[in-house]
Amino acid sequence: MKEDVALLACGSYAFEEVKQAVDEQFRLLSLDGLLHDGMEVLVKPNLIMRSAPEAAAVTHPTVVAAVACWLREHGANVTIADSPGGVYNPTVLRAIYRGTGYQAMAEEYGFLLNTDCSYEEVKNPGGTLCHEFPIIAPALRAELIVDVAKLKTHCMTMLSGTVKNMFGAVPGLMKPELHCRFPQKPEFCEMLVDLCSMLRPSICVLDGVTAMEGNGPTGGRPRHVGVLLAGRNPFAVDCAGARLIGMDPASIPLLAAGMRRGLCPGEGDIRVLGGDPARFAVPDFLQPESKTSDFIDRLPRFLRPLASKVTTPIPKIRESACVGCGRCAESCPQHTITIENHVAKIHYQHCIRCYCCHEMCPMQAIDIKRFSLFRL
Repeated sequence: MKEDVALLACGSYAFEEVKQAVDEQFRLLSLDGLLHDGMEVLVKPNLIMRSAPEAAAVTHPTVVAAVACWLREHGANVTIADSPGGVYNPTVLRAIYRGTGYQAMAEEYGFLLNTDCSYEEVKNPGGTLCHEFPIIAPALRAELIVDVAKLKTHCMTMLSGTVKNMFGAVPGLMKPELHCRFPQKPEFCEMLVDLCSMLRPSICVLDGVTAMEGNGPTGGRPRHVGVLLAGRNPFAVDCAGARLIGMDPASIPLLAAGMRRGLCPGEGDIRVLGGDPARFAVPDFLQPESKTSDFIDRLPRFLRPLASKVTTPIPKIRESACVGCGRCAESCPQHTITIENHVAKIHYQHCIRCYCCHEMCPMQAIDIKRFSLFRL
C-alpha cells in the first residue's frame, strides 16, 4: 500500500497563499477524519533557537498559523510547543517566541504558546535502542501531534525534517545527554527513530518554501524551494523532501534506519499528490560539509576507524567572531568546551563530532572543517 505525500507550490509566506496550500494538502490527504470536537492537539514546530524566520532555521510562523487555523476550524484545541536547544524555562521560551515571530503570530491569530516546562520520563517498550525518554508535558497531554518541520540540511544527521523534529519533545539540556549516550551517528539516528515511533505524529508538514542548505540546521543559508509537503507518515514526507534537494534517502542515516525497520517506504511506495516533484527539484542544493563519502565502506575493516577519524570534519571556532557567551559549552554533551579569556576553546580529545556547538552558536562563529589535522 502506497504512502501519500501531498506536494503543493507555495511561493511566499503570505498567509492566504500558505493557508490555501495547507487546506488543499489536508483535503487531498483526507485528514479531517482524524479530528473530533474539543480534541487536544499539539502543533510541534522546529524552534531550535532564537532566529528570525527569514534565516530559515525555524519553521516559519505563517506555516504554523495556517496549520493551526485549519485544526481550529475542525474543532481542535491547539497548543503550540517545542523545546529548543539549551535551557528550557518560561523566560527562555518567551524570548524565543518573540525572536522567531511566534509571539506576534499567536497574538494575531489567537493561539496558545506553551510555557509549561515540566516533563516526565516515559517508558518506550517498543524501542529498538532507547527504552525511555524524558518528554515535555504538552506532548504527553496531546491526543494528537501535528509535526510542522523545516526542510534543512543537518551536519550530523544530514537531513532535518519531520522525523528529526520530534527530538524537540525532549526537554532542553537533556538532549546533550542523549548525544552522550549515543555518540555515534548510526546509534543516534536509531534513537531518533525510536523517539519518533513512540510519539507517532499523525499529521506531518514540511516547510520548504524557504529551506536551509549547507551547514544546517542553523549555520546554513536560506534557499528558496517554493513548496510545502504533508503526509501522515513522517518518513515518507522526509523521503519526498530529501529527493527534492538532491539527496538519496538511503544515504541519510535517519531514513536508512527507518527503512531497516519497515517504517520508511521506498521510492516506488510513495504516491505524490498535488504536484510534480520534478518541477520543484533543486539538484544543486548545497550539502553540509560534514557529509561523508562512501569510500570508507570500501576500505578493509581494520582501516575504517582510522579513516573515519581522519576524514570526519571537526567543529572549529573562529575566535574573532566568538563572544564567549558559553552556549556551545552549555550544549556540548561531552563537556569538551571551556571559555578561556572570553573565547570558547574545544578540547578535541573527547569531541564526538555531534556538532551541537555549531548548531547552538548564536553568532555562527563555529565552522565545520573537513580533513583538518589537529593534535589530540
